[in-house]
Amino acid sequence: MSTDLLSFPPDRRHRSGTGPALQLLLSIIAIVLLAACGKPKEEAIPAGSHVLALGDSLTEGAGVAPQEAWPSLLASKTGWVVINGGVSGDTSGAALQRLPALLDQHQPVLVLVTLGGNDMLRRLPQQETIANLERIVALVRAHGAKPVLLATPNPSLMGAVFQHLTAADFYQQLADAQQVPLLKDEMAGVLSDPQLKVDQLHPNAAGHVLLAEKIFKDLQSLGYIGQDRKS
Repeated sequence: MSTDLLSFPPDRRHRSGTGPALQLLLSIIAIVLLAACGKPKEEAIPAGSHVLALGDSLTEGAGVAPQEAWPSLLASKTGWVVINGGVSGDTSGAALQRLPALLDQHQPVLVLVTLGGNDMLRRLPQQETIANLERIVALVRAHGAKPVLLATPNPSLMGAVFQHLTAADFYQQLADAQQVPLLKDEMAGVLSDPQLKVDQLHPNAAGHVLLAEKIFKDLQSLGYIGQDRKS
């Protein structure tokens, strides 16, 4: 046995059976490294840039003063010019209709989309809401801006009673399909706390403060806000 091994050419001894295994190992290492790196972060948006907050009463700030609504607070934290494009009662379809004019007028570099709550309250077909949000994302991108989705909680009596509202499932499906960032739990978390609401549906001033802080940190994690900025 030892004689056969010694008579085997050295290079063949070392190569036999190890080539494919080594290639597999290198492939696994490459996959792990790529997964660890994740997606590259976005470039930080400088102060003075126009950012559009497109939404309904949750964005407009129903029940609080305009300067207390989260878009205004986010503007103070970032130095951006944040246009509050929230209209109480708006559905995704209504917001879609007025979006082109807002994009043309303000030329935003970033659009924060918080829509779908009124669609759910009015029991509009979910596929209609998804289609409208897809068109909103496409319009934003066509104008050279970056879209970010903010999920609205699914209306739920049990969720309200037990103070545990959750985002509707279609937001994650839409975000995955369109490859758009999703801030999934921010609004649901605030609206689950009765002390942070002015009524059953809307944040109070303290709720908007917390929303602005959460949105700031999420946008910072995405890269839109420099890591040196403090909330």
